[in-house]
Amino acid sequence: MASPQQQLDHSALPPAIKSAAALRDARSARAIHAAALRRGLLHRPSPAVANALLTAYARCGQLAAALEVFGSISDSAHDAVSFNSLISALCLFRRWDHALAALRAMLAGGHPLTSFTLVSVLRAVSHLPAAAAAAVRLGREAHAFALKNGLLHGHQRFAFNALLSMYARLGLVADAQRLFAGATPGRGDVVTWNTMVSVLVQSGMFDEAVQTLYDMVALGVRPDGVTFASALPACSRLELLDIGREMHAYVIKDDELAANSFVASALVDMYATHEQVGKARQVFDMVPDSGKQLGMWNAMICGYAQAGMDEEALRLFARMEAEAGFVPCETTMASVLPACARSEAFAGKEAVHGYVVKRGMAGNRFVQNALMDMYARLGKTDVARRIFAMVDLPDVVSWNTLITGCVVQGHVADAFQLAREMQQLEEGGVVPNAITLMTLLPVCAILAAPARGKEIHGYSVRHALDTDVAVGSALVDMYAKCGCLALSRAVFDRLPRRNTITWNVLIMAYGMHGLGGEATVLFDRMTASGEARPNEVTFMAALAACSHSGMVDRGLQLFHAMERDHGVEPTPDIHACVVDILGRAGRLDEAYAMVTSMEAGEQQVSAWSTMLGACRLHRNVHLGEIAGERLLELEPEEASHYVLLCNIYSAAGQWTRAAEVRSRMRRRGVAKEPGCSWIEVDGAIHRFMAGESAHPASAEVHAHMEALWGEMVARGYTPDTSCVLHDMDDGDKAAVLRCHSEKLAIAFGLLRAAPGATIRVAKNLRVCNDCHEAAKFMSKMVGREIVLRDVRRFHHFRNGQCSCGDYW
Repeated sequence: MASPQQQLDHSALPPAIKSAAALRDARSARAIHAAALRRGLLHRPSPAVANALLTAYARCGQLAAALEVFGSISDSAHDAVSFNSLISALCLFRRWDHALAALRAMLAGGHPLTSFTLVSVLRAVSHLPAAAAAAVRLGREAHAFALKNGLLHGHQRFAFNALLSMYARLGLVADAQRLFAGATPGRGDVVTWNTMVSVLVQSGMFDEAVQTLYDMVALGVRPDGVTFASALPACSRLELLDIGREMHAYVIKDDELAANSFVASALVDMYATHEQVGKARQVFDMVPDSGKQLGMWNAMICGYAQAGMDEEALRLFARMEAEAGFVPCETTMASVLPACARSEAFAGKEAVHGYVVKRGMAGNRFVQNALMDMYARLGKTDVARRIFAMVDLPDVVSWNTLITGCVVQGHVADAFQLAREMQQLEEGGVVPNAITLMTLLPVCAILAAPARGKEIHGYSVRHALDTDVAVGSALVDMYAKCGCLALSRAVFDRLPRRNTITWNVLIMAYGMHGLGGEATVLFDRMTASGEARPNEVTFMAALAACSHSGMVDRGLQLFHAMERDHGVEPTPDIHACVVDILGRAGRLDEAYAMVTSMEAGEQQVSAWSTMLGACRLHRNVHLGEIAGERLLELEPEEASHYVLLCNIYSAAGQWTRAAEVRSRMRRRGVAKEPGCSWIEVDGAIHRFMAGESAHPASAEVHAHMEALWGEMVARGYTPDTSCVLHDMDDGDKAAVLRCHSEKLAIAFGLLRAAPGATIRVAKNLRVCNDCHEAAKFMSKMVGREIVLRDVRRFHHFRNGQCSCGDYW
């Protein structure tokens, strides 16, 4: 009998190497490599063994070893398979330029190109920067080469499908659509139909993707699992839950589709995206555990995590490992890590990092991104930055994760600096995308920094991102919260498509600016257009608009119609909005009745808080005491409740009771949030606290404020000393009022802003009555518009008048 060494020959090794590659078993691949070297079989009689090893090392994540194998083959021994394996390996590691360089070497060596080569080359070209003319030229050259050499014909449609994907990734979706339409795919060519659906979804053309699916069915092409797994995400992004349900119904009627784990995973994701996590769980539970693939577990865990149901996500993760026996993959951990970071019940947050390392996932970009997010949420941005530095070729998600981390921790300057660094890498294919802009625009809104917001808007226009519904909604919100309502409406009107969020943002904007009539007209237009359905937030925005404008009857009409006409159930927050409408109008007994009609408990907090604010406004001590005591029982650590109750007593001259409230507050260790105002001048944010002395221009600001104060008094201004909660003489109270943060920010703006420019100031708390009156005087004295945004609404001061009409 022949020995094992005699039996092992050149033809036996490649199948063994392919098995090692399929198992991602680098150790076995190295052992076979060593055996081939000992027996002289690596390069003789052909490079078949070396080619197989090259592919195996690449699939095992060892690019350096793969390149070393290719380098060990002599130039004369390289064949087309060697180059195809090399190009494929380089694409696997996203070395797109190197892959194209290998293609040039292959052509220079006279090796024939096959459809296999073309698929890899098209993938490399598709990942070049879409804006680069070279990428488009190379893509068209590859297309021409494929046509010339007949690589797009026959039963194998891989190259054709790769060409569709390439055009889409380069932003030439119209070319992909023309290519698809000209190919007239037949009834049996489901793969090409699936590719086109996938291309359209990945290009954000969700309407077209759904229509392509309808066309496919109309022509008698039977959709398979891949079709629905590709098309269902379009329903998620389009908020087309009804169409998603249609697809679900189609799937249920087909036993094969109903049993498809990938389709079930897409359905779980679709329902979870529509915040119907219960329905997603029903789909998940209908599939027996034996039929659940890892992707389905991942989809459900991700659904819980995205819904903020972190404990449920972690419990399902534990069950997946312990009961189902699945080993978590990188996608699993990318959902589990954020849940770990947010969950207060889960103590071992950083220990999960060790778990990831033990599982060999620490080098995966998705896991690294999730780890960055976790550490940023924990306030350890230095650790997040170290992980970022370890990422091999950070992609846009890596950058966005770090930028988001900086925003979450309040490191705004760092976030904008990272965005600038990201733009400088544009030539490398990493460019700020819609998510980047949606992360930064709310920061501009919070800071009331329209100059920075306009820069981002300009970038979005230049990169064709301004028509994206999510970016457009963020722009509408940013301009509105920066006090630029006309620009906000202009962006809204130019959007090709608007969703519920877009409508909600503008309705809320009109309300915050005191334009309740315009807000309700927009609400009526939204419901009549059918473009988007009103939800709870829509009604909260419309009711708040009615409250700010004193539109009591219209507000009550909306409240009574919301469930009857629109199927939206009133929530505790909706009831609080109605309490606000009644309370601001002085109808305190009706407001009190509304609060007491609610189920007692924590859900009353918002309504009682609104009631307390109304009592402060109308100086109703009796009801204010009732509301205050309820709130101090429900939320004894919330400083604003003590402050409002103290305000009520102080305004009524009940200084002893006001002092008792402050004493009670001190005993509990509750601290009042200090008033802070800020203003953007020449692209920089300047913050002022009450009695500010830390700002570099503090002395100059105080001197200018004193001069303004003297002129206001000469023109008839009388300080409203009831805004000072301490019992002191009126002269001392006036000195306190003169140093309120919003007054100092306005004074700084008048000193430093360009002549005639609108002064835009934002404050973290409600503006006091005295500052409101002072701003009216200053706007008339200096002939400038002053826009003051507080925590509740906007005040536009022009020529001594405020847009709120003193109803606030």
